[in-house]
Amino acid sequence: MLNYNHLRYFWIVAREGNLTRAAESLNLSQSALSTQIRKLEDSLGHDLFERRGRSLVLTEAGQIALDHSDAIFAAGEEMVGRLRHSERQQKTILRVGALSTLSRNFQIGFLRPVVQAPDVEVIIRSGTIAELLASLEAHRLDIVLVNQVPLRDSATPWSSRILAEQEISLVGTPERLSGRSGLVELLTTEPVILPTADSGFRNGVDVLFEQLSLSPTIAAEVDDMAMMRLLTREDIGLAILPPIVVTDELANGRLAEACKLSNVRETFSAITMKKRLPNAALEALFGTG
Repeated sequence: MLNYNHLRYFWIVAREGNLTRAAESLNLSQSALSTQIRKLEDSLGHDLFERRGRSLVLTEAGQIALDHSDAIFAAGEEMVGRLRHSERQQKTILRVGALSTLSRNFQIGFLRPVVQAPDVEVIIRSGTIAELLASLEAHRLDIVLVNQVPLRDSATPWSSRILAEQEISLVGTPERLSGRSGLVELLTTEPVILPTADSGFRNGVDVLFEQLSLSPTIAAEVDDMAMMRLLTREDIGLAILPPIVVTDELANGRLAEACKLSNVRETFSAITMKKRLPNAALEALFGTG
């Protein structure tokens, strides 16, 4: 059976990257700590570290062990935090991951109920889908917000649910639009700012172009909605994006919506682990609290 004391010693050494610091934090001698690590390596049948100068570097087996250790000890901390009874009221922690390209306006709108709650602390991190899913599976995140759900199968430990859908629009400055609203005319005569090919709705845009036999002049392809918003405000070209990205600019008249792109939509989804201890803040977001 796995000795979890040995695993914890390994976990701390791996995080410190230095045997001396780890031994000091554990109040153990270096020789005693080395012995415990060797016992773990013997039980697993793999070396977990290799020494480079004064540093310890994880082997391939060590990295696998660290990934599992992160999940094990994060889950343990979460369990203790959820089940420990305390007379004083503690804040609920909600750890949110969001694609770095996801609309900030959408994130604020979705998270507003818990951000404004006095008994909830929200931690928001951004990253790639691979980074966020790894953190979710390691229990370092409670929810991941995306506009493109990766493929999954019966072995996938997480599930997704659709939060919202909205049509995609052609948006620009009033000066560039000059009162025009025809999609074909505008895309034929004006440069366009597009999301990159890996964005959630770009495929729909490309299909529409093909159906209309359009080959617009592309001013820029951008993987960040905030940058698309800035380029559009600077009148670099017309942008194809969800109106929620430029909510303030549409409201104050700095930008205008020329037309919607038929049958092109962006879908916002939430990814969560299938089986987790209840999180009151997460339940409140989904209306199940």
